[in-house]
Amino acid sequence: MELIPHDTRFDFIGKKKFTLWISAIAILISFGSIFLHGGLRYGVDFSGGLVAEIKFSKPVDVSELRSATEAIGLKDAVVQKFGGENEFLIRVEKSSSDLEAMSKSIQTSLQEQFKGKPLEIRRVEAVGPKVGKDLKTKAMWAVGLAFVAILIYVAIRFHEFGYGLGGIVALFHDVVVTFGAISIFNIEFSLNVLAVILTIIGFSINDTIVIFDRVRENIKKMRKEDLATIFNVSINETLGRTILTTGTVMMVVLILFFFAGEVIHDFTIALIVGLITGTYSTVYIASPVVLLWEQNISKGKGWSR
Repeated sequence: MELIPHDTRFDFIGKKKFTLWISAIAILISFGSIFLHGGLRYGVDFSGGLVAEIKFSKPVDVSELRSATEAIGLKDAVVQKFGGENEFLIRVEKSSSDLEAMSKSIQTSLQEQFKGKPLEIRRVEAVGPKVGKDLKTKAMWAVGLAFVAILIYVAIRFHEFGYGLGGIVALFHDVVVTFGAISIFNIEFSLNVLAVILTIIGFSINDTIVIFDRVRENIKKMRKEDLATIFNVSINETLGRTILTTGTVMMVVLILFFFAGEVIHDFTIALIVGLITGTYSTVYIASPVVLLWEQNISKGKGWSR
């Protein structure tokens, strides 16, 4: 079965000026949101602190639990409902105290104050400020080195710097817009969300390479055609594969979003945004950038031509 007819000829490249403006606005909104929020909301993994997930056997009001944490000296603790019924999350950030001692103190104090309402400590995570800072630095290095490695790989594979540049510009667009969505939705930036960013980078560049491979094949077959036409034909020829791949992954992520519970909502929201922007950038960012490079800088002298 053929999802997209072989003679389909949507003019993707012809819309490049309009789509580049859309991307520029999306990037400005992303940077604006991050700036207005004073940066991303880092989780305990990067900022240091303590997170405790608690479930009560009987109904408990958030205000009761908040009063209980204040009573043990945690006035800055964030208490919120989390997951299922009677489940709560207590977050203490950037504490210089002994986190292990604090964890035991929270457990003991809450068990004493809620004797008539048995509770279960389902999860306790404690990360020191120094460890959090170290993880943040390593996260930045991970993303940066991924960009450099992809730039080198794509440039060598296609014998032309412009192709590597197109892939990197598209990835930069994806990462910035995803960070913008994380900021706008006030999603906590944790190790799980970092995994989403790295996943998006791999997913997006894979889709881009598929199109670039078809461009390289069509350059040899369509020597009399201009490069814009070759890119349009190549994108149309791989459109069915792009829709199937992205659609299949999106179905799984949407199922996780609606049925897997609140625990992975942040993860799935970031991944949904990344999948959309990754597919969009492959068609409307990477290809136009390579085309602009070939027409204005390389001027058709690249090895691939």
